[in-house]
Amino acid sequence: MAEIKRGYVRPLDLKQGRVDLTHGSGGRSMVQLISELFAKHLGNEYLGQGNDGAVLPAPTIDGRVGRLVMSTDCHVVSPLFFPGGDIGCLSVHGTVNDVAVMGATPLYLAAGFILEEGFPLTDLARIVESMARAAREAGVPVVTGDTKVVERGKGDGVFITTTGVGVLPDGIELGGGRARPGDAVIISGCLGDHGVAIMSKRENLSFDAPIESDTAALNGLIAAMLATGADLRCLRDPTRGGLAATLNEIAGQSGVGMMLHEKAIPVKPVVAAACEFLGLDPLYVANEGKLIAICASADAGRLLAAMRAHPLGREAALIGEVLADDHHFVQLTTAFGGRRIVDWLAGDQLPRIC
Repeated sequence: MAEIKRGYVRPLDLKQGRVDLTHGSGGRSMVQLISELFAKHLGNEYLGQGNDGAVLPAPTIDGRVGRLVMSTDCHVVSPLFFPGGDIGCLSVHGTVNDVAVMGATPLYLAAGFILEEGFPLTDLARIVESMARAAREAGVPVVTGDTKVVERGKGDGVFITTTGVGVLPDGIELGGGRARPGDAVIISGCLGDHGVAIMSKRENLSFDAPIESDTAALNGLIAAMLATGADLRCLRDPTRGGLAATLNEIAGQSGVGMMLHEKAIPVKPVVAAACEFLGLDPLYVANEGKLIAICASADAGRLLAAMRAHPLGREAALIGEVLADDHHFVQLTTAFGGRRIVDWLAGDQLPRIC
């Protein structure tokens, strides 16, 4: 990153200081913010090149050049800090997961920050440190980025956009259009933790047991799943719209239907109780550290075993199967023995949850 070469500028006051418009002006204050905060915590050999873009080595996997996978996501979560995470780690996890569910190995991240004038530097430092920690744990460095500052009242503290690049080896083809009748539908763990954690913080609600976001990078879990050699059709992370929206999307892409079984779908009792209290359906609540896997039914057993052996897949469960259905309905057999349609959500249960 560029350094301040002439003149004296006081170090950033990360306890009492606030973002101001000069931090986005392109001058010394902006260079100082980048050098003393972003580069300090996110620095690596590629970010340290200090150019408008990063020059990266050719992506390889197992010594072979692979195909590139790229994904980008904007993060506008409110509140910025919530039980189990914050916008910083969330921005890393969300994009790492979007690349990983394609079957690719995530390699690099780019990050764009929109900061509001007056935002406390101590909160910004906390976010950047969390982001750096998440990137290290996922093994995916932030190699380039950008920062802009908008006037007070024209933002909402911090918005972060992250873009991820990964490499996909030959022989792996995953996608929403590949589900086939008879396939198994698997979830990696309990539903609804993230959305309910956000809502409880937003509404100052407390419950007998703490509810924390499940935000996590899933690339390690996915690598373990791919290593089984199971015939995987599709992987998705059920974020906005939850399990219901994600499966409806896949059903439409593949031209199939699905049958879920309510008793098989894992939801923590405290999350189920909170959803009932708040009038929410866990099937539609966002997750940030779970994935849906659709695979050939013959391989479901070994895939589940591999998932349950990983810390992020201990509660993995077989929750349904893919059906031949010209209407592309997602259905649910209820705990009472009935059946209902799990349709697209008409509105937005929980806005700004990621």
